[in-house]
Amino acid sequence: MSLIPSIFGGRRTNVFDPFSLDVWDPFDGLYTSVEANTPSSARETSTFANTKIDWKETPEAHIFKADLPGLKKEEVKVEVEEGRVLQISGERNREQEEKNEKWHRVERSSGKFLRRFRLPENAKLDQVKASLENGVLIVTVPKEEEKKPEVKAIDISG
Repeated sequence: MSLIPSIFGGRRTNVFDPFSLDVWDPFDGLYTSVEANTPSSARETSTFANTKIDWKETPEAHIFKADLPGLKKEEVKVEVEEGRVLQISGERNREQEEKNEKWHRVERSSGKFLRRFRLPENAKLDQVKASLENGVLIVTVPKEEEKKPEVKAIDISG
């Protein structure tokens, strides 16, 4: 029941409930036509596909860090593919809405993600390690030691 008639096309308002007051959004509905023409598989993948990953190189290793809040290690896969390709993938499932619940806002992303990185020649592919702590995935790829050119002293005769 609305105590004050709305001038924004039938939106519900209630002066006694500050959370029910709708604020006019000029972008409301702008993307619904785009989403309607996008297959659901593409929407699911694209929602979480922008997982940001940092790649740092130290003298000993290549270190990848990804923020994956709320994911368990069972929901993340780290693989090394043929051709020295490191692949990090996973999926965050959307929470199911119960019949007696009402969502007011859903901002956390869900869906699948997949990131691939071609590792350099000096990567030790058989010694890759990964850990997931406090929502941060850390993948460590050790490097082979650089071979320093051997210098041989030559005796000078004479």
